[in-house]
Amino acid sequence: MGFGLWTLNLSEALVVINCSQLVTLGGAARPRTGALMRELAIIEDGAMIVRDGRIERVGPRSEIESLIEADAEVVDAGGRVCMPGFVDAHTHPVFAGTRADEYEQRAAGATYQEIAARGGGIRSTVRRTCAATLDELVDAGRRYSRWFLQTGTTTIEAKSGYGLSIENELKLLRAVRQLNNETLLRYVPTFLGAHDIPDEYRERRADYVALIIEEMLPRVAQEGLAEYCDAFCEEKVFTVEETRRILTAAREHGLRLRLHADQLSLSGGAELAAELNASTADHLEHTDAAGIAALKKAGVQPVLLPASVYALGHTRYPAAREMIDAGLAVVLATDFNPGSSPTPAIPMILSIACTHLKMSPAEALTAATINAAYSLGRGRETGSLETGKRADFVVHDCADYREVAYFFGLEHARAVYTGGRLAYLREA
Repeated sequence: MGFGLWTLNLSEALVVINCSQLVTLGGAARPRTGALMRELAIIEDGAMIVRDGRIERVGPRSEIESLIEADAEVVDAGGRVCMPGFVDAHTHPVFAGTRADEYEQRAAGATYQEIAARGGGIRSTVRRTCAATLDELVDAGRRYSRWFLQTGTTTIEAKSGYGLSIENELKLLRAVRQLNNETLLRYVPTFLGAHDIPDEYRERRADYVALIIEEMLPRVAQEGLAEYCDAFCEEKVFTVEETRRILTAAREHGLRLRLHADQLSLSGGAELAAELNASTADHLEHTDAAGIAALKKAGVQPVLLPASVYALGHTRYPAAREMIDAGLAVVLATDFNPGSSPTPAIPMILSIACTHLKMSPAEALTAATINAAYSLGRGRETGSLETGKRADFVVHDCADYREVAYFFGLEHARAVYTGGRLAYLREA
């Protein structure tokens, strides 16, 4: 299969032709649930017109080619799949260092909790991140932005959480803002000061909760550094009551809510997310039928992170099938971070979801595009290829969308566009 590409002048039309499948995910302007998660609105032998960074028209190749203007720039997809860019709705993309040493310890039998009890885990990344400058964090973040783009992701939710002090949390969110301005990857910022209890507050955790509520949140809101606030709700991290206080205060500062829920135990996180009408409840490995019912009643979207289960060597995956059958608008995300899920690759997530969560390839793709976009308040902007939306799309080196999950461990993305601009091109 060939691939023809010309440089785009955004004032001209860009026309994408010769797509084996143009996977539009067009449909109602809302998150997809139930059987609708399997409806991808595929146009066989499809084509698309983009102008000024927006999608102007999609349709069969024969129809679109008849509309090509003389000065239009043309991308010949070479008989490959074209689909929306992935939207990764849960990442921790700004940090210093790695935790490769802990990866080796887990391979030798140590558990995540044992490593954390010895001063490792989140706190080890916090120490390195606090020692790094803003420029150093941005430089590292640029590297990760390239990883996201080259695996087909065009928008990510970006959490802080490796600072755990006022100035260091602000430093992380400023790094996210700079990356959003300087790279072609789109960032949606989330304040996660309630990621862990810092070492110096271990014996006075109430003081740290007060610090988040009384000092961190006002500064984050004052500088407009985040759209969302998240908290790690777990008995040994932040209790249900502590999390309720933090998120209630966040809402008073105009932030929308997300929640790490029921990851390590049945902590009551799902019910709390429902009580607070959070946008999402994330992880949910231990959530039971009552938690699922609460999420459904409140309209909270579950964000499932199967790579963290895989990477930690666990076997308890979230109950995706039960959630879909209950009518929840399920989302899939990477949980990219240096400890429990060091992958930015949504294609790997799709593969794990199909194999271990028993989601169909279509359901998984919906969960990582249009549903993810709605979970970030971006559903009318991206996540599908429809008239008026941003031209965030990817040409994958395959002829059938199912191959993206089926051939796992590969980088399928051949060309990635954000807002109609070429963000990544893999050489032949």
